[in-house]
Amino acid sequence: MSGVRGYAAPGFEPVLDAFAANLDRRGEVGAAFAAYVDGELVVDLWGGVADTETGAPWERDTLQLIFSGTKGVVATALLILADRGQLDFEEPVATYWPEFAQSGKASITVGDVLSHQSGLPALDADVSAEAILDGEAMAELLARQPPQWSGERRVSYHSLTYGWLCGELVRRIAGTTVGALVRTEIAEPLDAEVWIGLPPELEGRVTTLCTRADFRTLIAAASAGPGERRATNPPIFDEPLLWNLPAVHAAEIPGANGIASARGMATLYGCLACGGTLGGTRLLCEDVVERGRAERARGLDALSDESLAFGLGFQLQTEGAPFGPPVDGYGHAGAGGSVHGAWPRLRAGFSYVMSQMRDDTDDDRSRTLLAALYVAAANR
Repeated sequence: MSGVRGYAAPGFEPVLDAFAANLDRRGEVGAAFAAYVDGELVVDLWGGVADTETGAPWERDTLQLIFSGTKGVVATALLILADRGQLDFEEPVATYWPEFAQSGKASITVGDVLSHQSGLPALDADVSAEAILDGEAMAELLARQPPQWSGERRVSYHSLTYGWLCGELVRRIAGTTVGALVRTEIAEPLDAEVWIGLPPELEGRVTTLCTRADFRTLIAAASAGPGERRATNPPIFDEPLLWNLPAVHAAEIPGANGIASARGMATLYGCLACGGTLGGTRLLCEDVVERGRAERARGLDALSDESLAFGLGFQLQTEGAPFGPPVDGYGHAGAGGSVHGAWPRLRAGFSYVMSQMRDDTDDDRSRTLLAALYVAAANR
């Protein structure tokens, strides 16, 4: 069966079948899928190849770059600071980062940043793709930059700037980098394979990303659209992909370069789905988790017209149901098709990672997995 390996608990065999079908019939190259329900790891599957050039197989310990799936990890880190009383989402960003008040941004709150309403969806300055490796320099540029919409709040996806803004908040409040905070306060307590800033000794476990033709067409069309240059500045998906470079994996780009296993991300969301506690480890209090997923912004992206909905850093369900059938699903998807999230009513957390990037508006890989998981979890 397509070299699928791993585990599906009794009752969750349809998830294994859906995963195998992705490899057999939907052209999946290499992927992993994992899920927790009520604190138990019920699915942990992997298969295919991790590198199309060498043919190296996807192994149990293979790691995958998750692009904007990183944003949900960063959101959790900020929730931890709030849980400790170190951060108030209703406070202006400038309370913690005084330089941010420049250029008419004094009233922008932390909650505005986390819900993609700060008016800083991209850098105004022309920077090279390599410049994204220096998060502090990017934060300094954003501190000087005026908001794109003065005196009003509009939702617009902050693809890279979200990470630099949040990363600087963490640095100012906690005195450490967001990657270090994720390691000590999320990954280590949960024993979850999740990094922002990959240790060099783990580089050999990371897949080599590849793109299908429809993803390249999507990026070319977006870059040519009105207003989209600002939404995608700097250009980060030119070929060859800079995201395969070890230097990019080792850097901290908190909006886009998290590296994880599906099992690691499912552990995080399995914890959030159970109110912030998993296996005796308390990450967050339940009230803070609920606040994190409460809706703060919904509407069409002011630049791209894409339908968006956000809590405090987490994506919420829209009409496309990116987080599967449950209406209470939330989490964060990543460029090219990966998805990571939680279903609170079912106390379920999940993660799907893959190495081939596709146009996710026409990608059934995650949809079929989440549909099968929903039925199994609901009937458990």
